[in-house]
Amino acid sequence: MADQKYIFTSESVGEGHPDKVCDRVSDAIVDAYLNADPYARVAAECLATTGVLCIAGETRGPASIDRDLIETIARHAVRDIGYKQEEFHWEKIKVDVRLHAQSADIAQGVDAAGNKDEGAGDQGIMFGYACRETDSLMPAAIHYSHAILKSLAEARHSGALFKLGPDAKSQVSLEYVNGKPVRATSVVVSTQHDASATQEEVREMVRPHVENILPAGWMCDESQFYVNPTGRFVIGGPDGDSGLTGRKIIVDTYGGAAPHGGGAFSGKDPTKVDRSAAYAARHAAKNIVAAGLADRCTIQVSYAIGVSHPISLYVNTHGTGKYSDEAIADALQAVADFRPRAIRERLNLNKPIYARTAAYGHFGRAPEADGGFTWEKPDLVQALKDELGSKKYAHAEGKVTELKR
Repeated sequence: MADQKYIFTSESVGEGHPDKVCDRVSDAIVDAYLNADPYARVAAECLATTGVLCIAGETRGPASIDRDLIETIARHAVRDIGYKQEEFHWEKIKVDVRLHAQSADIAQGVDAAGNKDEGAGDQGIMFGYACRETDSLMPAAIHYSHAILKSLAEARHSGALFKLGPDAKSQVSLEYVNGKPVRATSVVVSTQHDASATQEEVREMVRPHVENILPAGWMCDESQFYVNPTGRFVIGGPDGDSGLTGRKIIVDTYGGAAPHGGGAFSGKDPTKVDRSAAYAARHAAKNIVAAGLADRCTIQVSYAIGVSHPISLYVNTHGTGKYSDEAIADALQAVADFRPRAIRERLNLNKPIYARTAAYGHFGRAPEADGGFTWEKPDLVQALKDELGSKKYAHAEGKVTELKR
């Protein structure tokens, strides 16, 4: 049979993209509340445009997190990204704070009380995914798209690329042969730059940050290497385009290689299952693949507002599973509790660890010593193997056969 070939593309956006500025501000506010009270409730949205940040939403937490502090947090987030432009400068922007108290009706459904466990903060469906395309068990196109922009940002912050600005986008197209990526067919990078930089200068600034990220021999043809294809990108960030929290959900997850439930992550405390259950689903999918139980795995979990137990949990290993999908789902539910409070406790999510997730993806990152990215730990591997081994499940085309001992 002839090789099955196709091209798949994913994009990323840098920390200075207008939408990512808003994600960073929203998550910095979440961190401030959780630092003051690990059980604070936050739903903070941000809008950015020329000279203005508007922050709105609902919170429940210490009175010490007041409007002045939130304004300071927002300014510092913009400063750390690197915005000192005439029309969008961290010291000069207007910051309009319009946060209010959390709805009592929502609180009543979510809070634990008496014999009632903590319920989900909303209805919804969340997905997790993992595959063997990269060492991080992430799809290759989004993995390399993120890495290119992160490399450029690190060089900009160090001063090595002082002519580049904070706003940037990348897009990587990969050729797949029989389900495996083999090379880049095109790479697109658009990056904000100083008015004095020529297009050719910017191209050569960007080139090593693409060539060093892609595997050896994967670089696309020169004619398919696009850097600032419009020819000029001086006006950028919220001065060039407005931004909103939660508008880059595919960039935040799997670059289109897996489904997304629709809910954004940034600006939400971990009682919101849009965030915590999506992290738990990635954690589960990654552990299934890391355990050698499958080469690819998609997980869906669903919730009803105010109800603690998931409505459903679905596992699909896309025909690559060593056991049936039903057997793997049974084993997963035996070793991992998907109730919202259990997720928060198992992954230790009530910490100020979220501003760092706002750019370069929420998944495929290395777990950090202070508790960041706990959902990337392969800490269920042995438990999954033991559970499946103890029951002697056979792989049987969509159904479970338990072998007699």
